[in-house]
Amino acid sequence: MTSDNNERRILVVDDDPAVRRIVIEALKNQGYQVHDVSSGKDALQAADQIKPHLILLDVNMPGMNGIGVLQHLRHREDYVSVIFVSGQSSTEEVIRGLDTGADDYVTKPFKVMELLARVRAQLRIKDLNDRLKKANDRLKELVDIDDLTGLFNMRSLYTKLDFELDRARRHDRSIAVIMMDVDHFKKVNDEHDHLFGSWVLSQIGKMIRENIRKIDFAARYGGDEYLVVLSEINKEGVNIFAQRLREKIAERAFSNDNFTIRLTASFGVSIVNPNQHPVDARGLVRLADKALYHAKESGRNRVEIYDFDNPF
Repeated sequence: MTSDNNERRILVVDDDPAVRRIVIEALKNQGYQVHDVSSGKDALQAADQIKPHLILLDVNMPGMNGIGVLQHLRHREDYVSVIFVSGQSSTEEVIRGLDTGADDYVTKPFKVMELLARVRAQLRIKDLNDRLKKANDRLKELVDIDDLTGLFNMRSLYTKLDFELDRARRHDRSIAVIMMDVDHFKKVNDEHDHLFGSWVLSQIGKMIRENIRKIDFAARYGGDEYLVVLSEINKEGVNIFAQRLREKIAERAFSNDNFTIRLTASFGVSIVNPNQHPVDARGLVRLADKALYHAKESGRNRVEIYDFDNPF
């Protein structure tokens, strides 16, 4: 028994109370957290509630059998390891179980020590898969994040925005895109140096990160342009957000050990309920960019919102 067994949650699913009792006792003796149910329907509910690391699943049960349970589990986002425990030992049945998505197949009657060994093996495999997934997620995050600002980069922008548009469509809610451009940023590099200019861009990225909600996201669109996506918000709310961020930038003296500068920024906003005005991610960004252009043409350091009913 290892010291971390008490952190492992195992769900035992079998309609035979005698089998459940044997398996539960063996697993508890190894220190595992054990939960048990007697039907397929209860198995799916328990899987939602306890989030097991491993399920020992009987194949033949009244109502929803083990095959049906496994098919439901394999359509879910979170992967859980499953060992079929079955009285059917024919080669055809074993193949059927493994092809359905089981990670292992144990036939009844089984030897308890062999079952425990298979449990340990599956938990080791799950640990390896979990570490690999975490490493892949981290790698994807590094690929998608702009090093300078800590915001998303263009590589992931439109995929994320299309996802948020689909979500807004399902819930019949509005989504807003803000395009932001630092006014006359060229003078920062011309009058100071590029290192200071990069530092200023990083500080603005930090300001954006600190002012958006968890459900929102922001990206560096390129150069000194930024894009912010606000979900579940109305026109008044997005205007308040943009004006507040505009004021914070205008009020700040960007200063490091070598230079100090004051800057302003212009904002273009497009906000839409995609059920009322069908538009894709690129189209919504283009409208925000159009509003940004209008803000710059109208004097800069201002917020302009694209109006679908009265376009520029």
